[in-house]
Amino acid sequence: MLLHFRDPAKLRTKTILYEESFYARDSGTLEQLKELSSRRQAIQDSINGISTITPVIAREMAGGITSPVLQKIERYLPLLENLVTCVVEKKQNRNVIQWTSQLAIRWTSPLSGQSGRGLKGPRYFQVDDMRYELGMTLNLYGALLRERALEVVCTDKAEAATLFRRASGVYVHLAKNVLPPLKASLPPESCPEVTPTLASIMSIICLAEAQAVTVKKAEEKAASGSLLAKLHYGVVQFLDEAELFMKESCADLNDISGKLKKFIRIASVLHESRSQRYIAAEYTKIERFGVAVGVLRYSLTRVLPLRPGFQWKSYRKFFPTVLYELTSCLVPEQTSDHEKWRLSFQREQDDLQNMLRKCENENEFIWHEKTPDVDELPTLEGTRIVQPIPYKSFGLDREFVFVT
Repeated sequence: MLLHFRDPAKLRTKTILYEESFYARDSGTLEQLKELSSRRQAIQDSINGISTITPVIAREMAGGITSPVLQKIERYLPLLENLVTCVVEKKQNRNVIQWTSQLAIRWTSPLSGQSGRGLKGPRYFQVDDMRYELGMTLNLYGALLRERALEVVCTDKAEAATLFRRASGVYVHLAKNVLPPLKASLPPESCPEVTPTLASIMSIICLAEAQAVTVKKAEEKAASGSLLAKLHYGVVQFLDEAELFMKESCADLNDISGKLKKFIRIASVLHESRSQRYIAAEYTKIERFGVAVGVLRYSLTRVLPLRPGFQWKSYRKFFPTVLYELTSCLVPEQTSDHEKWRLSFQREQDDLQNMLRKCENENEFIWHEKTPDVDELPTLEGTRIVQPIPYKSFGLDREFVFVT
């Protein structure tokens, strides 16, 4: 069970030409600036979308260590980090301030709420600071590492877990090292991707996803039910931590994506339900069917209220064709993410109800055991076993010499 949430990777940007804004003193610096522009343009061409998305482009946009887009980011970051270091050292220089402003660094914000959308498409947020460019590029890098993990999870769970942990490390680096110094340069209205709070939340989500993959490996190896219950609830603990972080930081995240909030809540409840099903199964092994029934009934009360919304298409038969076509442009169709959430949710609900029905029947006809009250049910325990893989800067050391 691994829900997909692909929105963080839907970043878009506008063209930057470094060599036209920064005044190089020597030919070596000029060539590096041109190389920066070229490498960034390659990333932009991949992520900004091309009107006709071919399978090759779709795979490229999906990301991955072996995919072109991640390779492009990994070629761009060393030069970018080097330039940021050089510019920060000269941040009080008037020329550097003016040149940075002339770059017009602009990115969209897929994790914003209403403020991230304009009348003609996604809104572009501009910040005149090179650390903004670094921060948004690292946001894209972390998001695409997550995308690659989702791609390979069915074929290589160890690699998927590693990718999620690497993504978590990227977000930790953002939260601790890159974004805090940027705060002083932010305009009054900026995107949530530049806040250390959201970077921390994304880091925790990546760890929850890494642990979810680890649970799938343990399930394939037929680990004990008690261990699997603890591992699933460890995922819940990660997600609950992210949700609490979000609630406590509402001032920083006053316009955050509702879809992100929904993803955290739904994923948490689904893993909690799976944990409780394993606990119930353990109690049936020792013929404690009353406790098993109580656990499953409580889990069902947690799952049912969070069922994803209806599918508009399923209501088409009740409307004339013309009315359907008119209203369908007003009611957006479910995204692929939402559809996958709905299917995962439905499977979990069906499995939960089937297990509850069997336990109730067996308890009613054979064991006649009293069902405990909610406060008498077993306490869920979690085990968290994954940690971020620290992000390491690429360490390129080249000198930029400007006319200052």
